[in-house]
Amino acid sequence: MGLRPALSVAAGGLMLAWPALLSGYPLVFSDTAAFLHQTLGPLMIWDKPWIYGPIASLLHWHVTLWPVVAAQGLILSHLLWLLLRAFGGGASPGRHLLLCAIVAALTAAPFTVSLVMPDALTPAVTLAALLLGFGRAALSRGEALWLGVLAALGTAAHLSHLPMLGALAVLVLLLAGWRAAAWLALPLAGAAALLLATNLAGHGRPSLSPYGATFLLARMVANGPALRTIEARCPEAGWALCAFKGGLAPFGPEACRLRDCPRDLLASDIFLWDPASPVNRDEAGQPRFLGGRALSGEARAIVAETVAREPLAVAGHALRDTFRQLAANRVGDTLERRHIGEGVLGAVALFSEAEAARLRAGAQWRGAMPELAVPLLWPQAPALLLGAGALALLGWRARRDRALLGLALGIGVGILANAFATGALSGPHDRYGARLTWVVLAGAFVLAAREMRGREAR
Repeated sequence: MGLRPALSVAAGGLMLAWPALLSGYPLVFSDTAAFLHQTLGPLMIWDKPWIYGPIASLLHWHVTLWPVVAAQGLILSHLLWLLLRAFGGGASPGRHLLLCAIVAALTAAPFTVSLVMPDALTPAVTLAALLLGFGRAALSRGEALWLGVLAALGTAAHLSHLPMLGALAVLVLLLAGWRAAAWLALPLAGAAALLLATNLAGHGRPSLSPYGATFLLARMVANGPALRTIEARCPEAGWALCAFKGGLAPFGPEACRLRDCPRDLLASDIFLWDPASPVNRDEAGQPRFLGGRALSGEARAIVAETVAREPLAVAGHALRDTFRQLAANRVGDTLERRHIGEGVLGAVALFSEAEAARLRAGAQWRGAMPELAVPLLWPQAPALLLGAGALALLGWRARRDRALLGLALGIGVGILANAFATGALSGPHDRYGARLTWVVLAGAFVLAAREMRGREAR
């Protein structure tokens, strides 16, 4: 890559990080503290892969979080450059900066880039997979290797990325054949190997998700079927949750009708994290240390029995939650102060008091980000709808070109798989949708650029 392209990629990355610049500090979330503690401890957090935290530490060096945001912006900007080259008829600094400006101004992408969370790797995994699967001819060997490593690390960093990359690999296999699909199978296998190895080292279990059944149980409690299983099987089953038989309504489908819940708080969140939840209290009402981890064994048993007892209900709820996730794309839960938590400040304070002071001075910590950012967000919904329509139309018009058709379909498959892996298996949250759906607008731009380049050539 020459000097001008490199400078345009760097400038694009800066554009995509504007919310962090507006706030005066990288955006953080309550879970950011857990990822920072993965190297500050070091601590193997029971509900999170030991991947993103160590990668981030190679950038922040326990000094400042700004290099993490800078790297996330550069990675996404570079992927958009490669997307233009592979599918848009060629990349140039001008076209690239225009694409980055559109994405920065009209989509939620900058709020994902600016957030110190593995959400930033969701679009990276999707775009890397589409480039490897359908745009390999436009890539050098070094670029293909880089994208493979990025896809493997990004997939391992968040468990929802595994089914997403798997779905994209199936699409590539169907449209482009097994040779192309092998480029996705390798990072998929690499991600699985990383998860197995780190979980064996940290938890003593060679598992992709040693305690993931607790999250599935939370969804089934929130939707109701698991509550009925507990009512039917207790006390004979001997589960710890049997002690709460008849008293789980405040944590089931009625949870947010019985209390004043914010819009983005789900019954499954209450069941998982509320200190009064049966997950976090034992039969005597005493706090249960790492309750989600402690109950994971019986969670697997309850989930298996619930699926056997009510397969149609479980499938119906999963489908409903997937569609709810598809409709949830706002960036509000990455802006509001209440989503940060004091744990983040404590983790950043371990860097230095000066860095903690910079976090406290930021607009997000002060609660000023909604006032600053919300007036700038109104174009996102219409841009998303227009982008989806344009992507569908341009993908149909380019259907004879397997690569271009694969790009259009792959974006749709990635978004649908992301919605299932998050909405159905964890619970619909705006942050999960906002991190990826913006790619439809980028894909529409790239296909439109390809069509315009073709007309100019004629």
